Amino acid sequence: MRKDPKLFQHGTLAMLVAGLFDGTMSIEELLKHGDSGIGTCSGLDGEMVILDGIAYTIRRNGTVEALSGDVKTPFACVHFDPKSPGQKVSGFSLPELEAYLKGQGMGNIFYAVKLTGRFAKMKTRTVFKQEKPYPGLSEVADQQAVFEGENTTGTLIGYYAPDLYQGIASSGFHLHYLSADHALGGHVLDFQLAEADLSLTPFIHLPTSNADFLQANFDLASLNDQIQQAEH
Repeated sequence: MRKDPKLFQHGTLAMLVAGLFDGTMSIEELLKHGDSGIGTCSGLDGEMVILDGIAYTIRRNGTVEALSGDVKTPFACVHFDPKSPGQKVSGFSLPELEAYLKGQGMGNIFYAVKLTGRFAKMKTRTVFKQEKPYPGLSEVADQQAVFEGENTTGTLIGYYAPDLYQGIASSGFHLHYLSADHALGGHVLDFQLAEADLSLTPFIHLPTSNADFLQANFDLASLNDQIQQAEH
């Protein structure tokens, strides 16, 4: 019997916002929970991409390095890729891909996104390693290197988190890229897709066939107050 796919997340985005950048889980331990995913290293030392059970980081100079098992991460998300057949897609930019997926009724579902193929254009970035005392995440947003490539072949992987999970994750799409030749990678800022296989892996046991849930707009501004009132 096939088990439902599960997402394993170590740390939260809120921890990074608060400047808690020290690694607290080894890559060796992380890879026990998934063979695909994204994350960062201790001190925000690069953008992490995990493919086929190997964790890579993209350094500030653009080089790609396979990580040893004793490297630690403060934040990472992984899952076991079910290797299910994807659908052929072409021509999307990043905003167009996001609009397409939301149009498929995926708006309130937490899922993994994987695109494997050729990209006419790819724009990525990686953050600079931070030293203690760490600043908050917003303070390091402008400390990044930006990379661009054309006609690059590789894998884009990441996650879509509904607004409900803001703080635990970053709501919306959080995507990283690694080219097959390891010449280009990082956090995806934009792309123009030539052609690729698209696969989606939904997580968390949610009422995914219920139209009311799929179409609901959650009022995040008052959500915390309402939860506190109901639970305390």
